[in-house]
Amino acid sequence: MSNPIYVAIDTPDLDRAKAMADRVRRHVGGLKLGLEFFVAHGQPGVREMARFGLPIFLDLKLHDIPNTVAKAVQALAPLQPAILTVHAAGGRAMLEDAKAAAAPGTKVVAVTMLTSLDTADLVATGVAGNAHDQVLRLADLAREAGIDGIVCSGEEVGAAHARWPKGFFVVPGVRMAGGSVGDQKRVVTPRTATDAGASILVIGRPITQADDPDAAARAIAATL
Repeated sequence: MSNPIYVAIDTPDLDRAKAMADRVRRHVGGLKLGLEFFVAHGQPGVREMARFGLPIFLDLKLHDIPNTVAKAVQALAPLQPAILTVHAAGGRAMLEDAKAAAAPGTKVVAVTMLTSLDTADLVATGVAGNAHDQVLRLADLAREAGIDGIVCSGEEVGAAHARWPKGFFVVPGVRMAGGSVGDQKRVVTPRTATDAGASILVIGRPITQADDPDAAARAIAATL
């Protein structure tokens, strides 16, 4: 992939989403559409965004019983997203069924641990071990289930890549050195993530909240 940057279009405002995509489309590799966009606009909204000619990463983080997730993935298949997320915590059967139901060409990747969480959050939810251990456990589960890859922070992607050399690794929570981390707890720079094995980088606010989003995207790409 020539440009690994997927810009996170996290807004329920369709006109704003289209304007942002139009501004940055020459200097990003794809568009990441999340839950708030999809809830607001559904499949018609995704089709509108696909008109910009960039791959679509549909970040819905599906998590339910295997049959329900499989049917949801089947319902999304006409959109032919380049990437679709499910939660690794849904278990092996759910992951297997999600992959089987996906459209040809869609990479199904499993979210291991949100970058807004850390080890203390794991403890609070009754999960033993630290964040690094949990991500690697779920990465192994995803690999064994036969899906394409995982979503993890840049702090874990190197170790996950070493265990799964052919995996597809999506790294969110990416920030430029010295930039605001916002609600993220486990962040790295774009270059650090790609050097460690990231396949694509999901970057939102450093681009979308910049005074000049296109210039921000170009500046980040220049560091890779």
